[in-house]
Amino acid sequence: MRNVEEFSRLSDELEQACRETDGVIGLVLLGSAADATRRDEWSDHDFFVLLEPGRERDVRRDMSWLPRFEKSVLLGREGDIGFVVVYSDGHILEFAAATADELTGALADDALIVYDSEGIVARIIAVARDRANASDGLAAPSEERAANDMRLVLVKLLIGVGRARRGEVLNGSNFVRGWAVELLARVVRARIPSQLPSSRDKTDPLRRFERGYPELAARIDTALAQDVESAAHGLFDVARDVLEPGWDGFPSDAADAIAARLGW
Repeated sequence: MRNVEEFSRLSDELEQACRETDGVIGLVLLGSAADATRRDEWSDHDFFVLLEPGRERDVRRDMSWLPRFEKSVLLGREGDIGFVVVYSDGHILEFAAATADELTGALADDALIVYDSEGIVARIIAVARDRANASDGLAAPSEERAANDMRLVLVKLLIGVGRARRGEVLNGSNFVRGWAVELLARVVRARIPSQLPSSRDKTDPLRRFERGYPELAARIDTALAQDVESAAHGLFDVARDVLEPGWDGFPSDAADAIAARLGW
C-alpha cells in the first residue's frame, strides 16, 4: 500500500471491524503497522485479533468481517490460528485470530494495542514482548547463546553440502540458505555492533540486516547467489573472516575439521 494515509485508513477500518464483530475482543497492530516511522510501500498489516473463548470457530469460519473483504483475491491459512489475505492491489494482511490461551508462545516486538474490550490484551502483549526478548538472547547469557549458534551454523553448512553432494540439492539448499543464514545473522548481531541499532528485530535476525551491516549483508548475498556448495563455502569464509578473530568462543577446531571433511 503505497499511500501512507491509505494505510492508516485501512488500520482505522480494521479497528472498527473488530469492534463491531461478535467474538472479537481485542486488536494489536504489530511491526510497521504499529510504527508509522517504519512504513514504506512494501509494509503489510501484521496484527493479532484476540477472540472470546468459544467464539473462535465462528470468527475464523467467515472472514468477511475484515475491512474491504470484497476486494480480496486470496485467503490462506497458516496453521490453526494464522491467516493471510491479499487484496487486489497486492496489499497483505497477515494475522493471528486466536484466544488468549492460543497466543501462548507468541512473540511481539513493536506492538500497538488499539482495542481491548476486556482489559487483557496488555498482559498478553507484555508476556509476548518478554518472550521475544528471551528468544533474542536478551534474557540468557549472550556469549553462551552466540557460541552455540555458531556451532549450529557449522553443522547446518556441513549437512547442507553433504546433502547437495549426494544429489539432494533442494534439501541441502534449505540447510545452507535457510537455517545457516538465519543462525549466522543471529551470531553477527550478538557479536558485532550494528551501524544502525534501531534496525534490530527481536523476532527475526534477518529483518533489516542490510541497514545494520551493509557490507556484510552484501557479502552474504553474493555468496547465496551461487550454487549450494559455493554458497556454503562463502558463508563459512564469512564466519571465519569476521567472527573468528579475537573470539575465544568460536569453534575453530570444529571449523578446521569441517573444512578438511569437505576439502576446503
